[in-house]
Amino acid sequence: MAEPTIVCNGLSRAFPEGLALDGLDLRVEPGTVLALLGPNGAGKTTTVRLLNGILDPTSGSSRVLGLDPVTQGHELRFRTGVMTENAGLDDRLTARENMMATARMRGMEIAGAAKRVDELLERFGMRSHADQRCQGFSTGQRRRVALARALMSDPEVLFLDEPTSGLDPAATDDVVDLIGSLASDRGRTIILCTHFLGEATRVADQMAILNRGRLLVDGAPNDLADQLWPHHEFDVVLAGPASGAVLGAVNAVDGVIEATASAAGLLILARHRDVAPRAVAALVAAGAEVFALTPRVRTLADVYFAYEERLGTASLGLRAADVPVGERV
Repeated sequence: MAEPTIVCNGLSRAFPEGLALDGLDLRVEPGTVLALLGPNGAGKTTTVRLLNGILDPTSGSSRVLGLDPVTQGHELRFRTGVMTENAGLDDRLTARENMMATARMRGMEIAGAAKRVDELLERFGMRSHADQRCQGFSTGQRRRVALARALMSDPEVLFLDEPTSGLDPAATDDVVDLIGSLASDRGRTIILCTHFLGEATRVADQMAILNRGRLLVDGAPNDLADQLWPHHEFDVVLAGPASGAVLGAVNAVDGVIEATASAAGLLILARHRDVAPRAVAALVAAGAEVFALTPRVRTLADVYFAYEERLGTASLGLRAADVPVGERV
């Protein structure tokens, strides 16, 4: 069995103004996309810096790819890629020069690095801007170059801080698809810090919510959803309003907790997913015309906002407006 890519045990970091990270226990398996969520100041950036050996912990420990970031940080950074929220490009240099500087720091062979620069800039639609200074780039262009630079050494672990901020919808879709493929096809482990929950929903295998330096919840979105909503909901579209007889027939089905009329037909609350076929059979037997039955699938965004509601609406910092239309149930 493969060793976890990232293990944190009681990882903490204090600054003069207080604890930025407080006793983080976390485990991330190879090939996982972890959505690291929380408001500004939650501890996400501190976590990334600790895991790359840029900061030393005040207490606790971590291992990344089997290495200790404190004592083996230099070796570790050759195997990770980081894209910071502010892109971190040198405006005096061109896109190509920024990427080649990274290649030299990583000890990459020059000819091979030059070829990879061209491939990555082409991949992110920046090949025609390769020899332009970054000073004149838009926010979206800067983020494309920064993401390409993070991938220069084909890292085993990729840390992405708001990778799609400032990108147009087409580029955003491309980046999100790339994140998914890097994990699923290439076995890369990706730590995704983002405020765009709809995008995280598409690729995240694991979510961890930080607030004021403490880990509030960690796990697979589906598992967390099952804990929050132990029952299953089904939307049923009927040809017309549900009659009393139709409602009675569905409510009599074993496993149905409650069936109520909705604008489209019915909403069924059930104990198990396998209730659905029996409910449809009961509807048809009662004379209803069933056009569709759709299970309500809880997204990462639903889980996030459910925990926000439990903790108080001001606790976690993200709003429904941060989730693209259609991503929330």
